[in-house]
Amino acid sequence: MTVHFHEEDLPEGVLAPGPVAVDTETMGLVTHRDRLCLVQISDGQGDEHLVRFSPGSQYAAPNLKAVLADPARVKLYHFARFDLAAIEHYLGVMAAPVFCTKIASKLVRTYTDRHGLKNLVNELLGAEISKQQQSSDWGGPVLSDAQRDYAASDVRYLHRLREILITRLEREGRMDIAQACFDFLPTRARLDLAGWADKDIFSHE
Repeated sequence: MTVHFHEEDLPEGVLAPGPVAVDTETMGLVTHRDRLCLVQISDGQGDEHLVRFSPGSQYAAPNLKAVLADPARVKLYHFARFDLAAIEHYLGVMAAPVFCTKIASKLVRTYTDRHGLKNLVNELLGAEISKQQQSSDWGGPVLSDAQRDYAASDVRYLHRLREILITRLEREGRMDIAQACFDFLPTRARLDLAGWADKDIFSHE
């Protein structure tokens, strides 16, 4: 298991075919204001790749964009709604099709209200991950070893979680509704970017 660090783009040919786990780190939670600093990606074979973007980046990244925009590759996220919006806003591609472990968890782990990645990894995989670096400065000139390990851990477990969650979704007869939710996520992200982030357009009001 190795964490590979890259500047401005992913090297060509470093990922195996198939689904990829994806995450982002930004300067904050307001997509238009808080720039994209890091994209983490893993093919589930044991290595994680971190792609850092500097202040003033043009976000060219042709190799990374090709992977993210590939309609034949499922992208695995935990809370895809945020990552999809950040990736489209800064990189200009919609990184779909999608599997979101947070939505899957909410559909099958109805016995709990704890749907964070740390909770999922602990319960379903028996592993511990640290969230200590979650609110750190991702825009600095140097990322610490702790930041790099935290960023890598956000994609390290998603393939294994997906397998377990699919089994549970199928067991509970909720795979179809989960897939419908996943298919809607690109539209949900675009609604967020267009100004409807805090509005329920489906409500009567």
